[in-house]
Formats: sequence, C-alpha cells, structure tokens
Amino acid sequence: MVGEVRNRVRTARGRQFFDGFTVLVAFVFMAVAWPTLHVTHKVPAAAMPFIAMFAALPVLLVRVNPALGWAVSAGSALLIALAVPHQPGNHLPFQVVHILSLFILVFAVAVRAPIRIVGVVWLATSLLFATTMAQTDSFAEAGFGWPLAITGLVLVGLLLRWVVLSRRQLLQQAEETELERARRAILEEKARIARDLHDVVAHHMSMVVVQAQTAPYRIPGLSGDARAEFESIGTGARAALNEIRGLLGVLRSDGQLPEHAPQPTGADVLALLEGARRAGVPIAWTIDGALDTVPDTTGLALYRIIQESLANASRHAQGAPVEVRIMCGTSLMLVVGNGHPIIAKPHDQPAATDHHGAPGSGIVGMQARAAAVGGMLIAGPRPDGGFEVRAELPLSVLAV
Repeated sequence: MVGEVRNRVRTARGRQFFDGFTVLVAFVFMAVAWPTLHVTHKVPAAAMPFIAMFAALPVLLVRVNPALGWAVSAGSALLIALAVPHQPGNHLPFQVVHILSLFILVFAVAVRAPIRIVGVVWLATSLLFATTMAQTDSFAEAGFGWPLAITGLVLVGLLLRWVVLSRRQLLQQAEETELERARRAILEEKARIARDLHDVVAHHMSMVVVQAQTAPYRIPGLSGDARAEFESIGTGARAALNEIRGLLGVLRSDGQLPEHAPQPTGADVLALLEGARRAGVPIAWTIDGALDTVPDTTGLALYRIIQESLANASRHAQGAPVEVRIMCGTSLMLVVGNGHPIIAKPHDQPAATDHHGAPGSGIVGMQARAAAVGGMLIAGPRPDGGFEVRAELPLSVLAV
C-alpha cells in the first residue's frame, strides 16, 4: 500500500515536471516565432502573434491530447503554406519553429495515440511535407527526404512505445505473481492451521466417543435412559468426527493423508528449545509458569510460533544470540528476540520451513496462527539492530 502511494506521488511529480517543461518549450517557440515571422513571410503586424501562436502553442497539447495538437499544427501549416506569401529568398512554406512543433507532436502521437491514428498522422504529415516542400526550389531535389524523415520519427516513437508497454506488462505480471505468491502462502498456512486444529479436536472427540461407548460397561447399574443417552452422545460425537475428517480432506491440496501422530503441545516447547541449542543456535530461555497446563490449541500455536521464530533467526541472523521468554499469567506472553545479524537479510520471507520441511509463511503465518486461537502477534526490528517477535495467546479454550 505504501509503495503504491509512493508510485502515485512519483508519477504526479513527473507529470508536473513534464508539463512545466512543455510550457517552457512553448514559451521559447513563441518568443522565437513571433519576432522572426516578418523575416520569412509577408504578414501584417497585427496578424503576426496569431500566426506565431499556431506555430508554437499546439505543443502544449503534447501530453493531454497530442492528436488534437497535431491537427491544429498541421492544418495551420497547410493554411500558411497556401495563403501567406513568402519573403524574397525564403524557401520554407512555414517557419522552422512550426516544423519543430510538428515533429514533436508527430512523435508524441506515435508514442501515445491509437495505432490507426498514428497511421493517419504519418500519412497526412508525409503528404504535407512532400507537397509543400516540393514547391520550393531548394527542396525540390530532395525527393522524398521529408517523408522518409517523418517515417523514421514515427518508427522511433513506436519502438519507444512498445518498450514502455512491455516494461509495464512485465512490472504488472511481477506484481500479480508476488500477490499470488503471498495469497498462496497465506492459504497454505491457514490449511496447516486447520489440519493442526483437526488433529487436536479429533483427539478429544475420539475420547468422547470411547467414553460414551464404554460407559455402560464401566458404570454398573445404568438405567435404560442413561444407556440411550450415552449411545446418543457417542453417535453424535462420531458423526462430528467424520465431518471434521471430511472437511480436512477438502482443505488438503497436496494429496497427503492426515497425520496420525499427535501434534505438539505447550509441554513440547522445552524439547524444541533444547533441540535448537543442540543444533548450534546460541539460545537462552526463561519460562515462568507450567507449560503442561496450557490448552492444546494454544500450546500448538505457541510451539509453531517459537519454531518459526527460531527458523527465521537461524536463517537471517546466523550466529546472533537468541532469547526466548514465556510467561503464563492471565494470558500466555511470548517474546523471541535475536541480536544484530552478521549478514542483514529481509526478516519476513515466505520460504520459512519447520522441522517437517513444510513451507511456512514467515510473520504472516505466525500472525495467522495467533489469530486462530484468539491471540495477537507483532514483529519488527529492535533499536539495537536485532529482531523481536511478541505474542499474546489466551489460556482459555476457544469454543469450537
């Protein structure tokens, strides 16, 4: 969003600069055409500024409407060539300023106007120069020199036009590719979160089914109504478990089967930290509270966030010390920070991987995990040049 605003501001400033330069060119053309018109043509003094305006001022339309500016300039050039008499010794049908103005407008039409209009402008301008310049003795021997010059000018304009259009298309495709990559990373991370939640919920639902089905055998003296109630609970829980598995099959797009291994919980965080230390990460941690009392969904989010943070720190700040602080109070607070990296790299990249080798989505994925359990996560650089991830996760079980 910020980059788009900057591009708009930069584009607006570029247009202002171009418009200011165009006004300056038109002013210079007018300052040259008016005082020198009597040298090339026999014009009454009262008509001189108006004829000079037709030579110079159409340039002002070069960005707004170059085709209209060309029509005014070309039409007035033909009228001057036919109706205004020349001074003795002058062989040009209209002023040099008028020729320059026409060249600028023809080039602008070739760059910006539709192709059919470009063809009309090229043909009409070539005929204009071929007929009016051929009437003079000086250019009669030149043949089709002026039309060839106009053709070359149009070809250069079309070449520039195609280069600019190709570059815009490449930039647009790059932006679309980047957006699609970000969307895919977010969708993949959401699918992983859904699968993780499925494994947690399915475990508890399976326990409900087992308890409901075995209750008549474990509890003696149950009445018929109680047995029917337990049977109804088991049937409903079993149906819900089947629906959850069906939803998981829809979410999976990689063709893999659901994992049957239990998902990590808060109690597994200590093993994760010790594993990172054994892998060579200079890590220190403090844990205030009992992680084995953290709900499974919150514990899974905590585990994955720490896992992603350690992976990012190892990748983007190799050799930098890492500190992890976990505080269990009314909510679970997590802070993962690393020192100044040896080689600075962008911290939020969509290529983060966990110990399963599955692709993650960096900070965006961690924020999605925190939000999935009703928490929040912020991440950003520290004043000392390092990076820090802060998360607050609820310790109450969310309703499913």
